[in-house]
Amino acid sequence: MNIYESAEDYLEQILMLLEQKGHARSVDIAAGLNVSKPSVSVAMKKLKENGYIKMSTDNLISLTDKGYAIARKIYDRHQALTKYLMQLGVSAETAREDACKIEHDLSEESFAAICAQIR
Repeated sequence: MNIYESAEDYLEQILMLLEQKGHARSVDIAAGLNVSKPSVSVAMKKLKENGYIKMSTDNLISLTDKGYAIARKIYDRHQALTKYLMQLGVSAETAREDACKIEHDLSEESFAAICAQIR
């Protein structure tokens, strides 16, 4: 499951939208990631070609099992890292921003150690 960090961010954003709104649209993804709609269109095309997402006839985006697995992993890491940083005294906003930077590159060993500290 080696994909680029930006693709992981798109998949994570789709999962978050699905959980929050029950659907994901390109315009919502663009707003959530603060990117242009054309950038989202290019990314969605690549994610679809690689079997990570599906698009319905009314342009709603859903995750395939393969896409969901990656999105869930990244989103779970993001939430755990945010919680951990906040427990260290970092503000919520900074913790969320820093977790987004760390979530992609942190080793499984280090992530497991952090999870052991927050559960």
